Amino acid sequence: MKIRVRELTIAASCLALCLFLPSLTGHIPQYGRAISPMHIPVLILGFLTGWPLALLVGLLAPLLSFFLFGMPSLLPTGLAMMFELAAYGVAASLLRRAFPKNIGFLYASLALSMLIGRAVWGIVSLVIAGIAGTEFTWAVFFASAFVKTLPGIVVHIAIVPPIVAGLRRALRIAD
Repeated sequence: MKIRVRELTIAASCLALCLFLPSLTGHIPQYGRAISPMHIPVLILGFLTGWPLALLVGLLAPLLSFFLFGMPSLLPTGLAMMFELAAYGVAASLLRRAFPKNIGFLYASLALSMLIGRAVWGIVSLVIAGIAGTEFTWAVFFASAFVKTLPGIVVHIAIVPPIVAGLRRALRIAD
């Protein structure tokens, strides 16, 4: 697969945003972490470039954030996030290419990508809990993946498709 300089630049920008955005939202009482700021650039990257770059940035963002800033904790949160974000990026990229190129299907691709990412997060969290000897129930999964992150889900649905559509036009990215 041939990766162009423009795609690498977009990926590097999204990785930088993954590291920067949590510092902006982390200070918002109650909702700062629930917004899931690292997820936004990875989803955008998945919609703008191929899946290999989105996979790589999804895997690297939580790891780099941990080593640079100490957040998120590497185990269990950071490890599960690495797989979740990688799944977001890959799913967004593959679904964007599979569906017709209109705004409605962009929203559908986003929703499916978010579901796939949360499912992957749940599977990895279940494996980590099994290894650690802790309990991970359906109630914990549902609360952690959907209830506590509802503000993030709303924000992602509200801002990711318009940003992607605008960037595709501005950067003249062909469908």
